[in-house]
Amino acid sequence: MTEHAATARKQSPLGLFERYLSVWVALCIVAGIGLGSVMPAPFHLLGGLNLAKVNLPVAALIWLMIVPMLLRVDFGALDQVARHWRGMAVTVGVNWLIKPFSMAVLGWIFIGWLFRPYLPAGQIDSYIAGLILLAAAPCTAMVFVWSNLSGGEPNFTLSQVALNDAIMVVAFAPIVGLLLGLSAITVPWDTLLLSVVLYIVVPVLVAQIWRRALLHTGGDVALARVLKALHPVSLAALLATLVLLFGFQGEQILAQPLVILLLAVPIVIQVYLNAGIAYLLNRQCGSAHNVAGPSALIGASNFFELAVAAAISLFGFQSGAALATVVGVLVEVPVMLSVVRIVTGTRGWYEAKR
Repeated sequence: MTEHAATARKQSPLGLFERYLSVWVALCIVAGIGLGSVMPAPFHLLGGLNLAKVNLPVAALIWLMIVPMLLRVDFGALDQVARHWRGMAVTVGVNWLIKPFSMAVLGWIFIGWLFRPYLPAGQIDSYIAGLILLAAAPCTAMVFVWSNLSGGEPNFTLSQVALNDAIMVVAFAPIVGLLLGLSAITVPWDTLLLSVVLYIVVPVLVAQIWRRALLHTGGDVALARVLKALHPVSLAALLATLVLLFGFQGEQILAQPLVILLLAVPIVIQVYLNAGIAYLLNRQCGSAHNVAGPSALIGASNFFELAVAAAISLFGFQSGAALATVVGVLVEVPVMLSVVRIVTGTRGWYEAKR
């Protein structure tokens, strides 16, 4: 095990916040709706602070969320890709060739057709767009937690996350643009590309420069110390963003209380679908269980922080797209914990003679 992989493993227990993430999101829903109803003026003021179609308060909050997470990623781990090439190939295939497209299909079926009579007519396309954004980028930070809980191989997880982040820089915008176009949703390419630069390229560069500086001056101890200090800041930024979102979404949610439940259906289905595909493909390819587990979990989880940021930039605070990405946050922990239990509970079957 490499030194950085060992550090990643030590940093990955499921903390109090992560364990009850759905509870905190639910509280943010209540707080945001309440504050938006009682004090709408501050929310409208914050919503109007835009520069080049970017909301400045949200951009600051998103950076506070994303940079600490990207600080964990070691692109030096890319030299480990060849060691687990089967698991890498499966995860990359699921993340970039299956997951965004399967989510688009599920969005068309459930939101565009089955649930259409129960949703606001003017937001249907926006909900589908939010689902596509949610599935178009694999998770960066929480996968270390899921991998640790499933007994995953830390070097594989570390190198897979680094590889996915490298791919995300060039693949996120084309995939989102293609699927939005296929969904007959207007693609504001200038805003989409600006979102990629602001919320992927620049944070990756900043995080990697900062990471290298920390490792150079103080080693893994300095990196762990900074990550520990930034953790509550990152969580506070996430919660503040959610309160802002629901401050604007409150009226719509109160008018259509089933919206959140209906949006959760395709999200939950795609998690189990993609996790199952990755898990079975790894078994078929002969990957070890400690590779197949994190491969399935990486293939199922989403970089919801990026999805929220992109949805706000592309469609605005009050859009169905922003709401759909937040529903992804709401279901993330309970659904992914259930996938962990499935992966660990089927180890005997997985390792049986194939």
